[in-house]
Amino acid sequence: MTVSKREMANAIRALSMDAVQKANSGHPGMPMGMADVATVLFSEFLQFDPQWPKWPNRDRFILSAGHGSMLLYSLLYLTGYKNPTIDDIKNFRQLHQPCAGHPEFGEAPGIEMTTGPLGQGLASSVGFALAEQLSAARLGDVSDHHTYVIAGDGCLMEGVSQEAISQAGHLKLGKLIVLWDDNEICIDGQTSMTTSDNQLMRFEASNWHTVSVDGHDTDAVAQAITAAKNDPRPSLIACKTTIGYGSPNKGGTAATHGAPLGADEITAVREFLNWPYAPFEIPENIMSAWQDAGAKGAAISSAWKEKYDALDADLKADFERRLNKELPDGLKEAINAYKRDLVANPQNPATRKASQMALEVINPIVTETIGGSADLTGSNLTLTKDLGVISAGNFSGRYMYYGVREFGMAALMNGLSLHGEFIPYGGTFFVFTDYCRSAIRLSALMRQRVIYVMTHDSIGLGEDGPTHQPIEHLASLRAMPNVNVFRPCDAVETAECWLAALEDTDTPSIIVLSRQGLKQSRLTNSDENLSAKGGYIIGEANGEAVIAIFATGSEVEIALEAQSDLEADGIATRVISMPSTETFDMQSADYQNQVIGNAKVYASIEAGSTYGWDKYVGRNGVKIGIDQFGASAPASELYQYFGVTKEKLINAIKEKL
Repeated sequence: MTVSKREMANAIRALSMDAVQKANSGHPGMPMGMADVATVLFSEFLQFDPQWPKWPNRDRFILSAGHGSMLLYSLLYLTGYKNPTIDDIKNFRQLHQPCAGHPEFGEAPGIEMTTGPLGQGLASSVGFALAEQLSAARLGDVSDHHTYVIAGDGCLMEGVSQEAISQAGHLKLGKLIVLWDDNEICIDGQTSMTTSDNQLMRFEASNWHTVSVDGHDTDAVAQAITAAKNDPRPSLIACKTTIGYGSPNKGGTAATHGAPLGADEITAVREFLNWPYAPFEIPENIMSAWQDAGAKGAAISSAWKEKYDALDADLKADFERRLNKELPDGLKEAINAYKRDLVANPQNPATRKASQMALEVINPIVTETIGGSADLTGSNLTLTKDLGVISAGNFSGRYMYYGVREFGMAALMNGLSLHGEFIPYGGTFFVFTDYCRSAIRLSALMRQRVIYVMTHDSIGLGEDGPTHQPIEHLASLRAMPNVNVFRPCDAVETAECWLAALEDTDTPSIIVLSRQGLKQSRLTNSDENLSAKGGYIIGEANGEAVIAIFATGSEVEIALEAQSDLEADGIATRVISMPSTETFDMQSADYQNQVIGNAKVYASIEAGSTYGWDKYVGRNGVKIGIDQFGASAPASELYQYFGVTKEKLINAIKEKL
């Protein structure tokens, strides 16, 4: 007996409402509304193999509307993934269980990324689709897959969605297909209360193919997906649905969005859908239909494997190295040779320029780096001579002009990283980490090696004034878990910070760089990556240290000048360069104690908020910094005005003594 698409979709609806009911929290409305669309996608179009979840050429499915997570968990279970099991689904939203309230990358195979903050799944999907094109330019038709997204009204309201669809349309990413859950409901009620956009015209204006269908008409959905696959543009399919479809009393209303339906309504749903089965029970014929849908991928992935095996051996080896997140041989040796040359021939560039100098060493060796900037290439200095520019129809390059899309850039880089082959880095001004913050947070949650190149790191940028001068940003980003914030003091440390960022495969890094030129402070050679330790002694005291000064970035040279004057006055002073407090805190207690020592007075100097330095200098230590917004003036005048100077540091230390 043939099982209909509607019966298969009802299995999703039943699992979703039962899991939410058992957890007494969750969002049944979207899974119930989009069940028909998802059934068509997974049973007829999506290229995947549950027995090989990481198959490189699988289609990527991104649930941007992550609150509807039970849709994804139901699909993974029904199509035969090892996880989640039915017991996992019964433990929906419980501690240390894989079926979290929103999909969490790494919790179960088939979850391509962490979603929940609306709009970011859609934005990162542009990175997935771009990665497929970049891969195809290198591997040919061995890389040939689509990126499918389910997005809701909220995803399209979020501002980052505009950045994303504009970028995707400009790049003509024709293998990106977005299925919009067009149910006209948001948490507060009807979307008409807050928006009257014509979404189809909006996407068309960004060079997308668009079509609108009845999301409960499975034949119409299939025809729309076929048309989307045949169009060279990215596609939006507006799927007109009823939120909470099947709920006779709550369907079509906000009541189904984010709360259990309740026992009585679930009984009514079972009757309406002709679903007489017990909670979490899927009848054998429907389960078999779903498992058959999942099993189809084995033959497709096997055929792909034959094609892949026929590739050049060196090309395959390099591809597998990238997937394993292994860096090429020779990188560390090249960085060490570059450092030795700097020590022999000191240079005093701005660290943004030093970053470009380091990238000139890195990019020819680490050919998986994909650079870029949010319309500040000439300021961030993220482009190196060997990187071709990525554009529509030309994906052989390695550099992205992101335009003024800081949030979109950061979200796209997450997708590039998650796809598996590439190491993305992108630049903007450090103050605009505020625009990137939510995507940086997802980089950290998903443990992705995404590198943020943030220049113009302090009042040292000068005349652009307080709107562009980061004050609180170092402290706030240091507070974010699983993020390495590097602020190097010179060209040597900058190269070391780049190497540390590349070697840390499961942590995003923010490399914070100066606009102004900085004196080279590292004048002795070490093949050890001292910056990777987070903090180290850059200037040792003459004798047992009475004073210990912590400094980062542009203030290290100020600390060393202060040390010279203090030593001349007979005050033994140690200077500790602290390019990364997070990394330093991960070192052994013995190493930390060795670096910090046992001084009488501890001091810190950094051209930013003093928040957080108590941890190192104590409540009564000296903290030189800026705890107010900046001002517009030449950099040298600002350092004097705000007292981030050698003189103020020395006087404060002597007062403590």
